[in-house]
Amino acid sequence: MIDRKSNGRLIAEQATRARLNRREFIQFGMAAGLTAAMAEQLFASTARAQPKRGGSFRAGIGDGSTTDSLDPATWNNAFTFLFGQAFFGACLVEIDQENAIRPNLAESIESDKGSTRWIFKVRRGLTFHNGKSLTSRDVVETINYHRGANSKSGAKGVLAGIADVAADGPETVIFTLKSGNADFPYVMSDYHLPISPAKQGGGIEWEKGVGAGPFILKSFQSGMQAVGERNPNYHKPDMPYFDDVTILSVVDVTARSNALTTGDVHFMDRCDLKTLDLLKRNTTIEIDNITTSFQYHALMNVTVPPFDNVDVRLALKWSLDRDDLVRKAVFGYGIAGNDNPIAPNTKFAINPEPVYRQDPDRVKFHLKKAGLSTLNVDFSTSEAAFPTAVDTAILMQEQARKTGIEINVIKEASDAYWDSIWMKKAFCMSYWGGRPTCDYAFTAQYTEDAAWNDTSWKNPRFNELVRAARPETDEVKRAALYAEAQQIIHDDGGLILLMFPNVVEAHSKKVAHGKLNSNFGTDGGRLLERWWFAGS
Repeated sequence: MIDRKSNGRLIAEQATRARLNRREFIQFGMAAGLTAAMAEQLFASTARAQPKRGGSFRAGIGDGSTTDSLDPATWNNAFTFLFGQAFFGACLVEIDQENAIRPNLAESIESDKGSTRWIFKVRRGLTFHNGKSLTSRDVVETINYHRGANSKSGAKGVLAGIADVAADGPETVIFTLKSGNADFPYVMSDYHLPISPAKQGGGIEWEKGVGAGPFILKSFQSGMQAVGERNPNYHKPDMPYFDDVTILSVVDVTARSNALTTGDVHFMDRCDLKTLDLLKRNTTIEIDNITTSFQYHALMNVTVPPFDNVDVRLALKWSLDRDDLVRKAVFGYGIAGNDNPIAPNTKFAINPEPVYRQDPDRVKFHLKKAGLSTLNVDFSTSEAAFPTAVDTAILMQEQARKTGIEINVIKEASDAYWDSIWMKKAFCMSYWGGRPTCDYAFTAQYTEDAAWNDTSWKNPRFNELVRAARPETDEVKRAALYAEAQQIIHDDGGLILLMFPNVVEAHSKKVAHGKLNSNFGTDGGRLLERWWFAGS
């Protein structure tokens, strides 16, 4: 009796190694005991799974703004996120599909015993798109551009622990930290930190989008599109697979969905979950539903009344039914948040107590402590924040009203939302991609020196805990420090973490991919580099 399933796997492996064409593959399969139909089907799936070069790829991204720039310090949305990960930019390291760190432009990483001195070796023979050799000096100038005293970079906070960065020859970069940090290499994966060419007198040349990434930037129109052609000198053999790529800013989800179904784009992020069944019924489209550490936030600026009162913040936290938001706003594609930004799948994550659920009695208790009997607040939202942000805000309004709180939902324009509303309005919506470590998440957004501390929250004990945990090598002690830090954010912070939504994206079956990253959507920002057009 032939075990055709296991035999098929073996046949596929052998035929792939032999590089058989379709006819040869089917003959080989039939000789090994498969039917003609089974051999045909196996060939189709095997061919699809093998990366190959060629084709023009177009992606529709549900973000982007007319204020977007090629300056990596300013990148702050899902469209510009792609620039630094695997478009024209490339970082020293990257996050892989297991959320582990691995070298990219760097070929090796070492540290001393106390993790205060880190040595990065740059790969030999690297060149920028303009033909200039990439050396340790380019790395030093890039990092200093983002960590300088006058820097407005979104990465400034995560670089604050660096005391000095210096070149030691053309291929070696030495980072000296203010204190030990066992997770420091993860910092170098930040999408603001692709290595750029150094200027003669210091600083970096970012104006033309010259990098060392898989694609050479050919054109860029802010709020519209960016086009790139394959970099023939990319350091990864055979990659990227596409000849050229275009990423389009298509904020409207209906327009984005239509573009995918008509073939104008091959990929879309941020699927409309209300109409997802229609996409599922389309036999030319494949849905990717990924459990990630992605987060949807409602942010309270704790320096602005009434949010400067912790009891007001707690009243709002207890006014919401997070499970109901997951069911209705994202149709069950996610899990409820509990105001802890460390995702459940992250090392050292805890689920703080108590778990915030809708409780009118607790709302009244905290409002009374704040000297209030009712509460009326303005709440800014936009689909630029996330696809169901407006619907989610209206659900929050309905829920809070039952507890004596009135949330006035203000639908803001999508364009320039990140420049005009986020970190400008006292109560607004946002999203954050997952950070792979506790320290990375905390220093990006919650420590007192974080460039993107979007609740303006500063807690001395929290900052003390993060500093103490950073160099700690005893994992039991480190876990205790991070647990207390997470509890403090939960109890005192300005964050309402509504949910950890699944990342639901769709693509034409003309394109294929391997295992996807779970830290961000768009395959962790690497789809342009890793994906390919499926063969047959």
